Amino acid sequence: MPQLADASVVVLGATGGLGSQIAALAAERGAKLTLVSRDAERLAALSMAGTSVTADLRMPESAAAVIDAAIAAHGKVDVVVNATGVVAFGAVEDLDVDVLEELFLTNTFIPFFVAKAALERVEAGGMIVNISGIIAEQNMPGMAAYGASKAALASFSDAFGREARRKKVKVLDARPSHTETGLAGRAIAGEAPAFPAGLDPAHVAKIIVDAIEADTKDLPSSAF
Repeated sequence: MPQLADASVVVLGATGGLGSQIAALAAERGAKLTLVSRDAERLAALSMAGTSVTADLRMPESAAAVIDAAIAAHGKVDVVVNATGVVAFGAVEDLDVDVLEELFLTNTFIPFFVAKAALERVEAGGMIVNISGIIAEQNMPGMAAYGASKAALASFSDAFGREARRKKVKVLDARPSHTETGLAGRAIAGEAPAFPAGLDPAHVAKIIVDAIEADTKDLPSSAF
């Protein structure tokens, strides 16, 4: 992957605590951004240049529409960063089926939809980035369903990465430990346990953006 200067970078979940930091850093390095969120107001409030796309990526057709918008705006797509995600807490015996479906739809299915839409259209040498997190390496009681959705994403990224090599597209899975994005406070079910202080999102974003430019193949939790 060349340096991000003049690269077309799509950031999904661009209004989130980590997505916004990744987008801002990519912009500092000269990337042309396509910023994606399903919250139009928060998207409009982002203070960085780029094409904004309001989309609910849980709808399979939205992924292709986002890639179309990026190509229409910038002529190509070099990097897609999937920073979407939801979290839920609680014991398996208390898990609501609707919560389980939302966890897997957002954390697992959206990356599937995006991978399918982007693979044929990302420039050769480009990259698709997923963020599964340390929970994909070691699941925890009270987070079993969330951890399973992220472990599925990590497994998908590994196998998809080997397929994507045939198209000269790289797939990077990042697995940072708990990061202070505010996501735990917006859980779709349950209450977060008392986590120790997490990583600074700016620190995590820098490692991910550096990894994109360095052509890194994997970012385990130890990299953060």
